[in-house]
Amino acid sequence: MLRKGLFWHYLEKSNLRPVVREEYKEPCSRIYIRDKKSLLFEVTYYKKRINFEVFHVLTDGTGATEFLKELVKDYLFLAHSGEGLEDISLHPEDMTVQDQENDSFVKYYSEEARRPKRRKSRAYQLKKTQKENGRLRVHERILSVREVLEHSRRQGVSMTVFLTAALLSAIHEEMTRQQEKWPVVLMVPVNLRKFFPSDSMLNFFGWIEPGYDYRNWDGSFEAVVEQVREQFRQELTKEKMETHMSELLALEMNPILRLAPLELKNLCIQAGAKIAEKNVTAVFSNMSAVSMPEAYAEYIDRFGIYTSTPKLELCICSFGDKLSLGFTSRFDTENIQRNFYRILREQGIHSEKVKPDFPEPDVPGELEMKVYKGFCLLCLAAVILMFDLHWNYRPEVPWTLFSAGGIASMWLASTIGFFKRHNLLKNTMWQLVLVTVGCIIWDVLTGWHGWSVDFVLPILSIGVLCSMMVISYIQKYPLRDCMIYLVMAAGYGFLLPLILVLTGAVTLKLPSLLGAGFCLLFVAGLVLFKGREFKEEMGKNLHI
Repeated sequence: MLRKGLFWHYLEKSNLRPVVREEYKEPCSRIYIRDKKSLLFEVTYYKKRINFEVFHVLTDGTGATEFLKELVKDYLFLAHSGEGLEDISLHPEDMTVQDQENDSFVKYYSEEARRPKRRKSRAYQLKKTQKENGRLRVHERILSVREVLEHSRRQGVSMTVFLTAALLSAIHEEMTRQQEKWPVVLMVPVNLRKFFPSDSMLNFFGWIEPGYDYRNWDGSFEAVVEQVREQFRQELTKEKMETHMSELLALEMNPILRLAPLELKNLCIQAGAKIAEKNVTAVFSNMSAVSMPEAYAEYIDRFGIYTSTPKLELCICSFGDKLSLGFTSRFDTENIQRNFYRILREQGIHSEKVKPDFPEPDVPGELEMKVYKGFCLLCLAAVILMFDLHWNYRPEVPWTLFSAGGIASMWLASTIGFFKRHNLLKNTMWQLVLVTVGCIIWDVLTGWHGWSVDFVLPILSIGVLCSMMVISYIQKYPLRDCMIYLVMAAGYGFLLPLILVLTGAVTLKLPSLLGAGFCLLFVAGLVLFKGREFKEEMGKNLHI
């Protein structure tokens, strides 16, 4: 489960049990929902297909494949135990859980491996009409491993180099002469376990970015293959992978950046990702061969893989002689896919198209979003009406402006409630801040009578703390899950009234002092009676 701290996101073990169910949504749908307590993976089935979907924060393609292999093996063992199948281990006997949970990025990080970054040129970008509702388009085909290897070796390159060149060429066919001023560049993920010994099932991958500048192209496919081969030779070395890995980790290790709040880090990461997107045209991921014990292999037709990214992506993996290719994109056009398979056909490689076989997706949340948008429109119409009335009638008491402010406040509170509905405690904390700040602003705009700080702030702080305890009890939240919100609410209810009292902003001090005292006693009670949980949760959330 993914949790938020003050400085970092962090993974935490959960007592939630995964539920296997029939496939009910489109492939690669969103798994991580912000503020919702949920697992980062999902297992479903459809007809004779077993699906394993995972959020990339949890693991990479290698880790996901190993889990799926174990899942398929266990299923076949249970389903065909009467046919003599043995429960064979797919991992070395001496591998431990700690080995699988180790962070290999940290293990192999070296400051000495860092090099000055070289400036990357902007790559050609695919700009096509997106599908309605942005739904994912999946295009699958099956090739013969033997055929592809035969043609690759004939040109003296690996399968990955050969298919990379084919995809670059397929994309180039959709470019205009004017667009050829930008190179076509692919992001190709690399399994770092092949360079650095590791049994970790966490993320441990890098990538290279082979490409081709078509301004000086001689028109032959072989020229593209040769340049891609040279780029792979230069970039796929242990030294280059170590340098790239250390450059990525250097930001996380920087002591100054570690002190930056998480929300600021998120903004910087999003900005960096937007810039990095311009350096890549599409993504090509080769998950290599999937192997299973011979006794189990006869029950399996093939393995397949695809992912969802903002870019066009091609993912491949093989099982036996079947090479599964999965194109995914959110664009209406499939011209690049057509070009790709035509290029392979011209090279003598035949493909078998796989008919999309997915259930009609049950898209949750669409109705709720439509209702919310309708509510926003009604609120906007009501505010405009109030301003029209004020402009035309100009009443002595500006009740129209007060009404507009009330409608805007209701909309803001409802909006926060809607988007934070997956986490009731966070929703309550947001409402505490919103209502108290809103009341202070309202008090200022109406001539400042002090009711907002004398009564609303301390009373609401006590009420929110009590409501959080009631919510936690009814929802059966473990104390660890709600600890940070209880501490935040208590801290808010203690510090803000105390500051206002000390600065003389409060006229009637008793409610503020009682509220601050209640919040302080509440935190003291947590420390005294739940000290271990308090220390652990604060350590996670405040970890630098």
